[in-house]
Amino acid sequence: MSSAPVAKFFVNQGVVSSRTDMQNLLRPLLKQTVSYRYHRGRELVAHGTGWVERIVVDDPETSTYFTPISISLNVDSFEHLEFDTRPDQLLVYTLVQADERVIIEYAPLTTGEDGEAIRGAEQLTFDTSGFVQMELQGLAAEPEAEPAARPAPEGDAEG
Repeated sequence: MSSAPVAKFFVNQGVVSSRTDMQNLLRPLLKQTVSYRYHRGRELVAHGTGWVERIVVDDPETSTYFTPISISLNVDSFEHLEFDTRPDQLLVYTLVQADERVIIEYAPLTTGEDGEAIRGAEQLTFDTSGFVQMELQGLAAEPEAEPAARPAPEGDAEG
């Protein structure tokens, strides 16, 4: 007697390849500041800190990108996701595609000059005090053009 496959379960660590599982595991990163490290083979290629703007599923036209300002994650860009729990109970995410890996962690807390804890993302704040907001008013709506005169039916034409 054959039974339906049993769903896998994970406690604090694991490797998932299902797009749904990857999306669910990545969801807590949405609208968070994270640090990322991009490795190709054993070489560290790039690293930074950015804001997770969106997590995409079922849209192969949307790219995954990491910038110091904005991060977009498309689960279709990766073969699988490895996750592990740090001692402080936060997750470390490793997105894998062939020999490329992107390791994502919540941005570490640091202390400011006054000893108060701040997120590493404070460097991303943007001072808007030197800018002026302007609103452009739309042009007044132009009156609708009169419809063109219809040609007279053939029977009404003067000859």
